[in-house]
Amino acid sequence: MLGPSPAGNLPVQGNWAVDRQLLDRSTGTHGTFSGVVRFSPADDGGLSLREEGTMRWPTFTGPASREYLLKPADRPDALDVFFADGRPFHRMSFTPEASQDRHWCDPDTYRVAYNYQGPDTFSYTWDVTGPRKDLLLTSALKRQV
Repeated sequence: MLGPSPAGNLPVQGNWAVDRQLLDRSTGTHGTFSGVVRFSPADDGGLSLREEGTMRWPTFTGPASREYLLKPADRPDALDVFFADGRPFHRMSFTPEASQDRHWCDPDTYRVAYNYQGPDTFSYTWDVTGPRKDLLLTSALKRQV
C-alpha cells in the first residue's frame, strides 16, 4: 500500500473531498467542480484514483467523473499518473524539486504544480495553454474522516 513518505507526503488510500475552481482565461468564464476523490489499492501495488462530483459551468451543470492509475515512480517521493487506459499522464510529487510536471496534449501544454499543506490537505493547479485552450484549474483536496 502506498502511503505518506517522509520525503514525499503522497496521498494515502481513502476518500478526499475536492473543490476545483475553473477559469477559461480566453473568455473570462468561471466554473466549479466539487465532489470526492477515492484512492483505493490497485492490483499492481499502486493506487486507483476515481473522482466523482458535480461540475458547474455556464453551458453545463451536472455529474462529472474521471479515473487514473497511480504507480510507484523511480523515486520514493513520487507517483507516476496514468490515464485509465494505461497511457502515461504526468508525475505527482510534493517535494520542491519534483512538484511540477507537464503533459503535452496536442496542440496544448498542460503544466501541473502540486502543493502539500499537511497530512490531510493538498492542492494542485493545472495551467493549460495553447492554441485551443487557455485554462487555469485549481483543486483543493481534504481528507474525509
